[in-house]
Amino acid sequence: MSRAIDRVFERRLSALVNGGAPQLLQGGRKGVEKESLRVRPDGALAHTPHPRALGSALTNEHITTDYSESLIELVTPAFTQSWELLQYLLDLHQFVYRHLADELLWATSMPCAIRGDADIPLAQYGSSHVGRMKTVYRNGLGLRYGRMMQAISGVHFNYSFPVPFWEAWAAARGDARARAGHGAGFVSDCYFDLLRNYRRHGWLVLYLFGVSPVVCKSFLRGAAAHLQDFGNDTAYEPWATSLRMSDVGYRNRSQAGVAVSVNSLEEYVADLARAISTPYPPYAALGVCVDGEYRQLNANILQIENEYYSFIRPKRVARSGERPTKALRRAGVEYVEVRALDVSAFDPVGVNQNKLRFLEAFMALCLIKDSPPIGTAEQQLLDQNHIAVARRGREPGLLLARDGRSVPLREWAAELLDAMTGICEILDRGDPARPYSQALAIQAAKVLDVALTPSARLMADLNAGESFFDLALRMSAAHKAYFLDLYPPNEDRLAEFAGEARDSLAAQQRIEKADTGTFEQYLAGYFAD
Repeated sequence: MSRAIDRVFERRLSALVNGGAPQLLQGGRKGVEKESLRVRPDGALAHTPHPRALGSALTNEHITTDYSESLIELVTPAFTQSWELLQYLLDLHQFVYRHLADELLWATSMPCAIRGDADIPLAQYGSSHVGRMKTVYRNGLGLRYGRMMQAISGVHFNYSFPVPFWEAWAAARGDARARAGHGAGFVSDCYFDLLRNYRRHGWLVLYLFGVSPVVCKSFLRGAAAHLQDFGNDTAYEPWATSLRMSDVGYRNRSQAGVAVSVNSLEEYVADLARAISTPYPPYAALGVCVDGEYRQLNANILQIENEYYSFIRPKRVARSGERPTKALRRAGVEYVEVRALDVSAFDPVGVNQNKLRFLEAFMALCLIKDSPPIGTAEQQLLDQNHIAVARRGREPGLLLARDGRSVPLREWAAELLDAMTGICEILDRGDPARPYSQALAIQAAKVLDVALTPSARLMADLNAGESFFDLALRMSAAHKAYFLDLYPPNEDRLAEFAGEARDSLAAQQRIEKADTGTFEQYLAGYFAD
């Protein structure tokens, strides 16, 4: 079966190369969202408010917070060049560090030195209805899953294919819709092809880029995670790549058996809508509005769409007050958000160009490969593959489930990387440095030698005697020094960020002044069809 699928892929790739413009894959738009906990110099979680000099977390598009007031999220615009994206992200870090006083940004995904849920402050967004809704939603997450899980940070990679690509791809597929006024439907279908194949092959991202093979024991809070004792208040899985992406980390294990199909946009939206509107008695028992105070937005399986956790999401920029599923229904998929990346302690901004270039090529692989619908039985095996690689990805001889048989991870990974060769050649056209082929070669070396994976590198550092806490604190301090010592700083960009921060504070005030009606009425309007 796999040989036939490979022939389909090769035929489609050849049709693209022969029928499209030479640079048809170049110019895809990419952005990054990078989360980091603010911590004190001793590594303990900072309880100070989100710095006012960074603007309003509600309205600043590029500097905001995620779950906690202490969890900063930096958001880049979409760029066509990876180096531009990384330069912007670097400038964002430099601006933020100028306003953190003695605080640090924690350099790893997994938190440390947190005393428990009560130690994690909820993000605050002001007194407006929308701001209050965001905080109530987060309180509900804490009640349902615990705040500690929400303190995990990550890097999200947003990607959309270049507009000219779609016509060439429609021609290669023999699909007339992109040229007959139905382009949005065709594009959405293709992005869902990508989503299904990411579910099939996304374990490769965990192997290549996972960098959370250990956790602080404070994170576990005595929970039975079946991890081994590494000493120095550190627990680990000997062959793990990304405990963050395993059943130990950021997975809403208690999501009441939520199953969301990616077989089509219609099924995806319907499944999410059903979860958002279906009451769940254990959540009802927590209470929604008690003594006039909201504990959660509702008692349904999901409060809102974003509560559903997935490795990758279909996205469209929503209009003001528009729910994500409504935006998708209105105009189709605009881009995808890959959510499976650990924050890399080895990169000051948490990510690097080789990783971004590889992911761009990997998105094309997932789109071009044959992508039949995923049934319940296959989805269960795919979930098992992800967990196996997250917890045991470096284990010698690890086998994964594929098409009804077991195959070695190394064999399957090598096949996928080999298939990406032609994609990287297309992305490299016109550039003698061949950066995408170079990025691919770096990943191929990790398949040949597991010691080159970032999870193995982190374990090697720990084996030198450091605890995970001490290593992460040391790297956090080193990153701060790196950003503050960068010279010359991009003063124009830093001034731009300062202006955005001031404007965002004024925008929050306008929203608060413009509010009408009660919070209950606002929620009713938001959830109304």
